[in-house]
Formats: sequence, C-alpha cells, structure tokens
Amino acid sequence: MPVVTEADVRGALAKVDDPEIRKPITELGMVKSIAIGADSNVHIEVYLTTAGCPLRTEITQRVTKAVADVAGVGAVTVDLDVMSDEQRTSLRKQLRGDSADPVIPFAQPGSLTVNLAAAMAARGLSVGVLDADIYGHSIPRMLGTDARPTQVERMIMPPQSHNVKLISIAQFTKGNTPVVWRGPMLHRALQQFLADVFWGDLDVLLLDLPPGTGDVAISIAQLIPNAEILVVTTPQPAAAEVAERAGAIALQTRQRIAGVIENMSWLDLPDGTRMDLYGSGGGQSVAERLTRAVGANVPLLGQIPIEQELREAGDEGTPIVLRHPENPAAKALLEVADKLAVRRRGLAGMSLGIDTTRHL
Repeated sequence: MPVVTEADVRGALAKVDDPEIRKPITELGMVKSIAIGADSNVHIEVYLTTAGCPLRTEITQRVTKAVADVAGVGAVTVDLDVMSDEQRTSLRKQLRGDSADPVIPFAQPGSLTVNLAAAMAARGLSVGVLDADIYGHSIPRMLGTDARPTQVERMIMPPQSHNVKLISIAQFTKGNTPVVWRGPMLHRALQQFLADVFWGDLDVLLLDLPPGTGDVAISIAQLIPNAEILVVTTPQPAAAEVAERAGAIALQTRQRIAGVIENMSWLDLPDGTRMDLYGSGGGQSVAERLTRAVGANVPLLGQIPIEQELREAGDEGTPIVLRHPENPAAKALLEVADKLAVRRRGLAGMSLGIDTTRHL
C-alpha cells in the first residue's frame, strides 16, 4: 500500500473548486486542516464562507470524492466550519481587491459586450445575466431557479442555472411583491448588482432592460459606458418606432449598437405557409433607420418566429436553445448568438469620445 502524505491530499483538494466562486478551495483558504491516521484514513476540515451556505452538501461531496481517489487512502470524513469575519475580509480582498469604493468590472477596458446568455454558455463561454428590469423582473423564472445569492461581507455570490450566473431583484423580494422605487433607488440597485456581485471572469454579461429610454437605460449608460445596445422589436410599425427610439439613445450615450433582433416575426402554419400576425418588415426598418442615424452599419441579426415551445420553455425554466435546439425559434436564436460571439471588434461605429464642436 502506498504511503499517503498531506501533500498528496492537498494536491487532490487543489482540484476541488468552490461551486460558487469557481476557484480551488486551497487557493481560497477554505482548507482548515488535514489529518491522516495510521490506517490511512483521512479527516478534512473545510471552512464555509457563511454558516447558511446552500452548497455545503456539494462541497462535502466534492472533497470526499477527490480525497478518496488518492491511491492508498482509506475512509474519508469531512467536517465543516465557518470562516471568521477576518477570514471573509481576507477572501473578499483576494477576490475583489481592497478598494473602499465599489468598482464595476464591466466598465473597465477590455470587457466583452452584452449578448445572449444560454446559447453562449452552451458553447463554453462564461456568461452572466443581470435582470435590470427591476419592475418587471422575470429572469430567474425563465432560467428555472429560485436560488438566492449568498453573501460574503459586502460581496454577493450569484447563483447559477444552466451554467449562467444570474442576479435579479426577484432574489431579494418575498413572493411576487412589487418593487416601487424612484430613479435614484433604481440606480443604486443596478450599481450594487454590477459592483458588489462577484461575477468572476465573465466572457459575456447580458443585461435584460425594460423597454424604452427611462432611468434604467440612462443608469446603465453611465455605469457601463462601453456596453453595447442590442435592440429588440416586433414587426409591427408601432413597436418598431418604440424600438428605434430606444436604440437611438446611443447617439446621446455614445454607445455602440450591436444590432437588431426581430421577435414574433411570423407563425409557421401546418401547411408550410407563414402568417404574419404582427405585420412584417419592422426589424429591417429599425436596422436601416438606426444605420442612418448613427452613421454606422446596424445589422438585422435575426428574426425569431412565434413558437408555442418557446413560450413553454420559458415558463418551465429551460431555454429553448437547450431544450429543443432543432426548433425553428431555437435555431434562429443560436444563429444570433453565433453572430454576436464571433464578430470582430473594431472602431467602426464606436465613439472615440471626441467633441467635434469644440476648437483647440
């Protein structure tokens, strides 16, 4: 029988990631102690970040399996403890730095832009969703989770569903309680969602905004000026005009418009024909008018047909791109995700922050 050493056990634990933070528990200071008996039985003590950690069972299972796989190890037992305030402070500083002021990582240079979530996560990207529709929040239901965030000091750990991290005001309210806030409260909530939530190293952050050009759109432009706008419309002219106004906010905020998506484009009938329930051409019209307005190409990225399964998938909490990827609506959404994920970034259509009305 091989002799089991503490180095062997610690090496196995280095492969165990915390389910929320997605970093090895050895790096996070979560391994309290390792004891190896004469019979090669191993006893591990692990620190949890909070006493109410919802993933304590999963952490115990991961640690047990990793250590049990070490050659020569006998029985494995795991005890859980809770970090002290000082340890949590150290962990927060390790993850987020020691800045006294909240820092929004997505406002820093080099962050990727907002895009579609579930389809990109399925392609291996690290994706987060921020439900910025404070009054009409729906993201948790549509991602099929009622899990609530956990908190380490001022740092909020977002839950995950379908490999997508998500945060929503719905996770902080009881039942279906309405949120009745004025603009300053909305701004503060969005700032906390961006700065206090530990998103980790995301490839994509998707923000679900309410329609129009109100407080939320203005706050997002201020908090994440390098975010891009993805305009969603339906084919009918009345909806297209509203969507065009929402996209035209880019002229004032100096944001780039990633493109236009036309939703509810048509209904496929059993005989193979299409019924244009809401008219046609709205998406293309919005794309063309925004192209003229901003002086850069704003493409129509895709048209999503009306599908009963699309509605059912959302209500049941499994995105249709995962549940039925062969569905026509799912295919259209996956094509949009592909276009957004692989497009090259350049200076075309992006503001350089130069005010041409001023003279040197």
